[in-house]
Parts: sequence; C-alpha cells; structure tokens
Amino acid sequence: MDRQGVGFWLVQAPGWLLFAYLIVAQAIPAFNYDIGVAMGTQEPASRVTEVGVAFWKGFAIGDVIVYIPLLLAGLVGHWRGAPWSRLPLAAALGITIYWPAVCLATVASAQGASGWSLANEKSYWIVLPIIALWGACGLWLILNSRSRD
Repeated sequence: MDRQGVGFWLVQAPGWLLFAYLIVAQAIPAFNYDIGVAMGTQEPASRVTEVGVAFWKGFAIGDVIVYIPLLLAGLVGHWRGAPWSRLPLAAALGITIYWPAVCLATVASAQGASGWSLANEKSYWIVLPIIALWGACGLWLILNSRSRD
C-alpha cells in the first residue's frame, strides 16, 4: 500500500488511535480491573454483575494476549511496507469487526437482566459500530491494495 495514498492513512491513523485506546482501556484493566473501573473504561460489578465483570475482563485479557500484539505487528509492518504485515493486520482488523458485534449483542441481550444497568449504553451504540466499520474498511483496503512482494 502506497504510504502517500489516502488508504494507507485511513488504516494507520485510526489504527494507532485504537492501539493507544486498547492499551489504556483493555491492557491496564486486564491486570487490574479496578483501575479500569476508576478510569471509566470498564463497568463496575454494581452495574453489570460479577458475571458481567468476568465477561469484560475476559475480553481485556484476550486483547492483551491476541488482539493488541496482532494490531501492533500489523501496523508496524504496514508502516514499513512489509508484505508479511497483511496477515497480522488482516487478523487484527477481523477482530476489530468481531468484538464490537459481540459487545453490542451482549448489551442488547442483557437489557433488563437483574443487576445489569449500564451508565451510558447509548455510547456503546454510537462508538462500536464506527469501530467495526473502520475495521471492515481497513480490511477491504489492505486486501485490495497492491502488494510490495
């Protein structure tokens, strides 16, 4: 992908913003969930129950183990124009489409459940579709760009 092209920057700029967000919102709570609650990036048990906390913490741990390293490798390789970067970046972008869908399905399914009360559910319905759309566009861009092989 040409570093001068709009497609390159449509992948890189939001990708690095998402990477930074994942470090703050997911990596930190994976190690100390209470810090995530204090920062406002995670939901407290009083709003989502202990099962909800386990669900969100499971996502955070999965992100640290799989998603964040794939996104980092993919973005760095993409920046350098490395042909191998398509695989980790495509995998990360696939996850970027998948996790918002899972979270929105959870939010929708949990509505009205005993102990489930999100403080700002509307933000989930605004932000997560935008993230998934960026993931889909980014995936399309990298899979349809000319390879530097």
